[in-house]
Amino acid sequence: MAANTFLIELGVEELPPSAIDTLSDALADGIRRGLSEAEIAFGDIRAYATPRRLAVQVMELADKQPDREVERRGPALAAAYKDGQPTKAADGFARSCGVEVVDLIHLETDKGTWLGYREQQQGEATTRLLPAIVDKAIAALPVPKNMRWGASRIEFSRPVHWLVMLYGSEVVAAQALGLTSGRTTRGHRFHAPETIELAHANDYLATLEQAWVLADRDRRRERIREQVLAEAEVQDAQAVIDEALLIEVSGLVEWPVALAGSFDERFLEVPAECLISSMKANQKYFHLLDDQGRLKPQFITISNIDSQDPQQVIEGNEKVIRPRLADAAFFYDTDRKQPLAARIPGLANVVFQQQLGTLADKAHRSAAVAAFIAGRINGDVAQARRAAELAKCDLVTEMVLEFPELQGIMGRYYATHDGEPAEVAQALEEQYLPRFAGDEIPACRTGQALALADRLDTLTGIFGIGQRPSGTKDPFALRRAAIGVLNIMIKGELDLDLRELLELAAAQHQELPYAETLVDEVLGYMLDRFRAWGQDEGIPAEVYLAVRARPVTKPLDFARRMRAVHVFTQRDEAAALAAANKRVSNILAKQAGELGGQVDAALLQEAAERTLHEAVSTSRERVLPLFAEGRYREALDVLAGLRTPVDAFFDDVMVMADDDAVRRNRLALLAGLQALFLEVADIALLQQ
Repeated sequence: MAANTFLIELGVEELPPSAIDTLSDALADGIRRGLSEAEIAFGDIRAYATPRRLAVQVMELADKQPDREVERRGPALAAAYKDGQPTKAADGFARSCGVEVVDLIHLETDKGTWLGYREQQQGEATTRLLPAIVDKAIAALPVPKNMRWGASRIEFSRPVHWLVMLYGSEVVAAQALGLTSGRTTRGHRFHAPETIELAHANDYLATLEQAWVLADRDRRRERIREQVLAEAEVQDAQAVIDEALLIEVSGLVEWPVALAGSFDERFLEVPAECLISSMKANQKYFHLLDDQGRLKPQFITISNIDSQDPQQVIEGNEKVIRPRLADAAFFYDTDRKQPLAARIPGLANVVFQQQLGTLADKAHRSAAVAAFIAGRINGDVAQARRAAELAKCDLVTEMVLEFPELQGIMGRYYATHDGEPAEVAQALEEQYLPRFAGDEIPACRTGQALALADRLDTLTGIFGIGQRPSGTKDPFALRRAAIGVLNIMIKGELDLDLRELLELAAAQHQELPYAETLVDEVLGYMLDRFRAWGQDEGIPAEVYLAVRARPVTKPLDFARRMRAVHVFTQRDEAAALAAANKRVSNILAKQAGELGGQVDAALLQEAAERTLHEAVSTSRERVLPLFAEGRYREALDVLAGLRTPVDAFFDDVMVMADDDAVRRNRLALLAGLQALFLEVADIALLQQ
């Protein structure tokens, strides 16, 4: 079976840069699915894209489907013949197969013998199947927003202008989005505007590069990175390459050329974050730092042309960025004309959530919770309350209204300018930490108290009005809020009781429709996040379940237990003790009434039960102080020593003795054994 390279390229007007990677990958996946469903063999599939094209190359694509043996089953043998002659059923089946009855075979099955027919079915030519495969792949593309153009009723993200479909050097005849396929592509809009004829599907990348187009997304990205770093070195600076910005810029150009420009040094009086946000958001520039890590009055822009007069391009970019930075400077100067505290009344005009009131209401609620938390973690209660009062004030400043990503950051700058305590200013920025998985947590106690209070207020409020997240819908980012609370408490080693804090946060709300079950529901939801937390730590789900089975409401304590049990599971004794605890749990679950708490040594008849009783008693004396200090790993190391006496007990002792007193004494011994392990987790669940 022969093989060749297949190429499809869809030429479009400039696509939204945020959609290019998604559309490119989706087109490749759709073609991969179609080829797999058609059982056509293929090698690597490579997705390419620029602002003006989506393309896929399929390497070593077989020229046809494999031949297949097809088996058809007809009527049962008993119904196929009567008195040795074929019935109408047999004749009809033979005709449907295009053969005579004598050409049919007998198929033996569990349900009897049937007439059947086997034939070799020739595989379809790949070039005949490709049009439908491509059409289906294009129709399934996740286009963010369709548009129409001209008089056509065809819809796509942007107007489409050409369609290339080649199998080797052969054009695959097809139609898609109103276009007829061919071998004609186009190069760079300015450097190579003439049409280009592709001789072979393998020539795609090289031919386009000669026409000033880097179609390989990864290569174009790395070209930009290399140019930015090289240009920064020329400027004696360090380039800061934000990966999201790099991807976006790569989606704006086909032939990247890095150019360095500058702006007036007077703008450096504005906080660097404001200038950087303006350069990134508005102009897609990479900013530069000096050897002290300070922002330099320079930037690097990526041009889509290799200009013969690059200075003119640079001056054009400098001219465009100047009013943008001037706006930032104006916002900064305007915002500082009144202190943050003067904006507190204005929060009453900004709705947080219709049923939960305004930002002023949220600030008032958070202040009470933050002050309480600060008192529990040796923080400054007054500063925590002050930070909560000011926390959302920067949301109504000109700078944050223009650049929402600066919330918290501008709060810190403005609070510092107003002479607020340093930790209050720091907390205003840290309230949003952690922002994502692996991000740092607030460093100061006031920041920790505020970050926790704000999230707890949101969680109790949104759950309280019945807006619990469902499936992938989580408009208030409650999952992230819950995980943020856990991470702050764990990484900050804050010995806080989540139930207590949720009760306090819930009490701050005036009226909540679901107030009665609110605390238990939110607590359960938050503790359930430990499953994902454990996965991030490399801890399996059964360890989470073992700890979750215990009434633990302190996240720091929960995490310590999970880590300890995870280490315990690596021990040789773990499996046997987990199995023994499972057995004990099953035995005790079948008993009616209360089991005696104390073991009567006089009723211990067998050597194995006396040995176990002594081992349990000794272990209890050793581990109770460890439990009190949360040293669960050391406690489980001690309890691991119970494996031998536990195994001997179950080998030599009949728990359900005929004598009621002896039986209940043995059950009490097992209950005491189980209770020691339950101080950490229900390790019986490790058997799952």
